[in-house]
Amino acid sequence: MSNGRRTIACFLVGLGALLLVAAVMIPNYTVGKVAKTPLDLRITTIAKNVPGEESLVLDSKSLTSPEGSARVDTNVPIVSQRFLTVEEPSDADQMTVQAGQTLRRDDREGDTGLLTASIDRVTIDRKTGEPIPVSPNGSIAVSVDKSGASVADPSQRAGLQYRFPIGTEKKSYPYFDLNARATYDIEYVDETEIKGVPVYHFRQTIPVTNMWDVVQAPTNKLTLPAAKWGLEGEEPVTMTRFYTNTRDVWVEPKTGAVLKGGEQIHLFYGRSAGQVDVTALKSHLVFDEKTIDAQLAVTQESLDRLTLFGQTLPIALGILGAIALVGGIVLGVLSGGSRGRRTGRF
Repeated sequence: MSNGRRTIACFLVGLGALLLVAAVMIPNYTVGKVAKTPLDLRITTIAKNVPGEESLVLDSKSLTSPEGSARVDTNVPIVSQRFLTVEEPSDADQMTVQAGQTLRRDDREGDTGLLTASIDRVTIDRKTGEPIPVSPNGSIAVSVDKSGASVADPSQRAGLQYRFPIGTEKKSYPYFDLNARATYDIEYVDETEIKGVPVYHFRQTIPVTNMWDVVQAPTNKLTLPAAKWGLEGEEPVTMTRFYTNTRDVWVEPKTGAVLKGGEQIHLFYGRSAGQVDVTALKSHLVFDEKTIDAQLAVTQESLDRLTLFGQTLPIALGILGAIALVGGIVLGVLSGGSRGRRTGRF
């Protein structure tokens, strides 16, 4: 009987030690494997202009009409839609994010309402969210060929864009702006909550940018009669399109997921960067409630995995390990004591 107890005691001590080691190792090893941006992302985000705030769009047809000056429509409902997927190359450490985005005025049907369209691709690190250090690490398509296929221009970029790092900190980060095709810091503002989930609020300001210097597209520099621009005189006047933006994002820090985003975008034609002659687009766009709820649902799945492997499982294993270890030691001591008493009676 004594040998059987000693065997069980040894087994319990060994099991307890194994469980305690597992409780320590799981947070250090497994969480590192889990704490990465998932490869099965398929996210649609919709942002709409904020009701009651200024929302202006230049009617492009007014620029080509034989009579009248450029007309800017007011109170225009605007919708920005982005469909994000994960494409190849992607593996355990990196992922290629593709984002197809359209900006349209919602008061017109079909192509007549389309303002801009783009397909952006970038290969990023799954933990840091930073583009990988290869050239090129992305591409941008804003035009199509004669067959209607998108034409992608290689892009070399730095800075975050669609994801923040796993374990986002309260500090500024470099952030890539697709329109300006340049990287500027996005600054930490404050900590708040979205529907009970703690988030970090960041803000980025894009300085007035000459779009002709970014992409020499026909719409980025126009020469038209002065009257078309609403100016006096008969001589043609050349206007350049400029861009500026204030971007706000709210990030769940453990996963780096963007739960809410907004942009105060302004595109205008001017004879200089400091002079707004004709507004092309001015609106404040913010994620709608359905998008925020969808982002929360996806993020909660990642948070649940992190909690399971970072807290729940290690605590449970630690408790079971301690019970087994203590039980084995106690049983071993009792077994040894029983053997001593039996020996004393002979």
